[in-house]
Amino acid sequence: MSLLKISRMGHPILRKKMKAVAPSSIATPAFQKLIDDMALTMLENDGAGLAAPQVHEDCRLFVARVFNDREDDENAEPAEPEILALVNPEIVPASRQIEEDWEGCLSIPGLRGLVPRYRDIRVKAHDRNGERIDLQASGFMARVIQHETDHLDGILFLDRMKSMQSLSFIEEFAKYHAKRERE
Repeated sequence: MSLLKISRMGHPILRKKMKAVAPSSIATPAFQKLIDDMALTMLENDGAGLAAPQVHEDCRLFVARVFNDREDDENAEPAEPEILALVNPEIVPASRQIEEDWEGCLSIPGLRGLVPRYRDIRVKAHDRNGERIDLQASGFMARVIQHETDHLDGILFLDRMKSMQSLSFIEEFAKYHAKRERE
């Protein structure tokens, strides 16, 4: 496996709509290696997800850590992260409830901002084996899936923000906002 270079805001690939992946190409060794390399790159950069355009690939693919609950047991032993790979994802809201929460992005390092997203979604896609899947996601996992799918359409989290007033550098976020979120 190899670490991949992450494209940063300003690179044209981040503003482009990605090409659909032919289901027959998902099982190829090259595509499987791309999934593995993306997962490694995401984990090494402490990301929640990583989309193909973020590693300069023009295809509708992203990988994400599986989050069952944002309130993980702090005393639990760290487990090997479960990685979800979704190809050609299609999202529909599963409820009308929208929540605003903090997001960051590996392609926009050092910044956080409040972004409104659907709390509950349904996503249809192909998994890394080329099988059609239909899954429901809520909370933080739904946010990650929406964020990464936006990348496949050339949309950055900054585009979704209602106001730029919450935009913060990570240090200021940790000092002034993260503490308030925990209280």
